[in-house]
Amino acid sequence: MSRLLEILGRPPTDRLVIINCLGLGSSNAANHGVLNALRDGLATSAAIQVPCPWSRAAAAEHRGEDIGVSLTFISEHSTYRWGPITRAPSLLDGNGGFPTSSLDLGEHADIEEVLREARAQLERAILWGFDPTHLSTHLDALCHRPELFDAYLELAIEFDLPLSLPDPGLDLGFPAHKLAADERLLVPDRVVAPPPGTEARPLVDEAVNSLEPGVTEIRVRPAIDTPEVRAITSTWAAQVSDAHLVTSDWAFRASLARSGAETIGFRQLRQAQRRM
Repeated sequence: MSRLLEILGRPPTDRLVIINCLGLGSSNAANHGVLNALRDGLATSAAIQVPCPWSRAAAAEHRGEDIGVSLTFISEHSTYRWGPITRAPSLLDGNGGFPTSSLDLGEHADIEEVLREARAQLERAILWGFDPTHLSTHLDALCHRPELFDAYLELAIEFDLPLSLPDPGLDLGFPAHKLAADERLLVPDRVVAPPPGTEARPLVDEAVNSLEPGVTEIRVRPAIDTPEVRAITSTWAAQVSDAHLVTSDWAFRASLARSGAETIGFRQLRQAQRRM
């Protein structure tokens, strides 16, 4: 039986799904895609990337939706950059922003600077009016080395927030899920996360057709089709496809209904965690 279902007070056969939108704040196109998915589609949660250029605009549009903070330490685009909001020399790659990969981040990051930057991002989101429902980390950047994960864990404990982690079937080299559980932090039982730059549809269709009891987090990265998003990334079509999937794809909506799954957000996990 899923321990998380038990904590949520649900029967052991329940299938609960969090449809989590990534990329809020990363572009104007992403802001529209994410907010449309939350307000008019099937999405139940999202996460703001505070250092990104359109994060303040996303905050101005916030109406109390289920939104967490995606701690951001990677700037993956070569010509569209963002960087730390604190003074953090070890978190810069020399090209005007954060490193472009988790490997580069792990080789150079000073842990004290990571923790200070992460706290500043979370506190700024709160200052902007968000009531964070969970913590995640952009491209799972803080989940690839134990010392970075320690900073991630420390902040989740301090602010009493659930965590979004890679699927437990992925070998990180250290027991991230156990470490979170030991600190009484709630984490979805499994995660459906398409590789960066690929559309979610194939993995999501397969996952929905074979849902197991417990809480499954499905990650998508929606954006509307604009000249802006086409200029930012060559994989823009995958983001547009994700937006269609979770906003206006009636076949997916019907498939989810047939599965018997119930959609929830991270807010329910936060409420349960704070009752523990």
